[in-house]
Amino acid sequence: MQKKSSHKKNNSFSDRSNKVLPAVFVLLSVLLMLLPLESPVMSAKVLLSYIFVPQIRAAHGAVEYAEGVNKTIRALLDTHGENERLKEEMAQLRLENAQAREVFLENERLSAALHLQTPRIWGGIWAKTAYREPTQWNSVIIDKGTLEGVQERAAVIAQKDGEPVLAGVVLEAQEHTAKVLLLRDEDFSAAVYASPSGEEGLLVGAGAADMKMQYLPFLSDITEGEKVYTSSASGLFPAGILVGEVTQVGDEEGMHSSLTARVEPAADASAIRELFVLTKPTEKQK
Repeated sequence: MQKKSSHKKNNSFSDRSNKVLPAVFVLLSVLLMLLPLESPVMSAKVLLSYIFVPQIRAAHGAVEYAEGVNKTIRALLDTHGENERLKEEMAQLRLENAQAREVFLENERLSAALHLQTPRIWGGIWAKTAYREPTQWNSVIIDKGTLEGVQERAAVIAQKDGEPVLAGVVLEAQEHTAKVLLLRDEDFSAAVYASPSGEEGLLVGAGAADMKMQYLPFLSDITEGEKVYTSSASGLFPAGILVGEVTQVGDEEGMHSSLTARVEPAADASAIRELFVLTKPTEKQK
């Protein structure tokens, strides 16, 4: 009997709770709706709604989750963009390093081919032929200019079979390019000497024909086949650079006062691809 009585009391209490709680919730809801929308009331409304309405709690959790996902995605996108930028910079650096390494190896190879032992004597810069007139072999445009140290009237050297040979002189220099006057041009001239005779003269261009070595003594011992080199008397070129070879000796003027030697240039204008431009005087010129 006591158990049945206790059970009835519990059921009675549960029934009353089921009836009272909804009534209390409705009463609170009505009061909250009737109260003015002041800050404390609004806070209470939000708190009670959050406590008693599960959908609001679920929606709030979903919003917080969405905000977190949005921040994560934004951070991932920023990181991806930064990685892509770093990859591009690394690729550019690799390219620049490869180009610098290639230039260094090329300069080392060419300098070794010309036996350029000390920068104090052979200070200069390598340049490539950038342009030439198809029918004009007396001048070329190189891809280096004043910004790289190229100056007007600077000596220009080529190579033939691993030996330095005179190619010409810088006629005009711009910031990034320069015009080189080659040996065959009629405006070219240089003080030279022949070996082994040791005879000195003035070398001038003669267009398509061989160059002329003028003002040789009439009784000179110079002969065909001798090598011609730049002289220490030259104000532009270092001494001892091979210019060409004597092909003919004669009295072209018919004055019986001096001889003229024809000289074939060692530098082949049609084959010039790389040139070494001197950018400072040699020890002998200082």
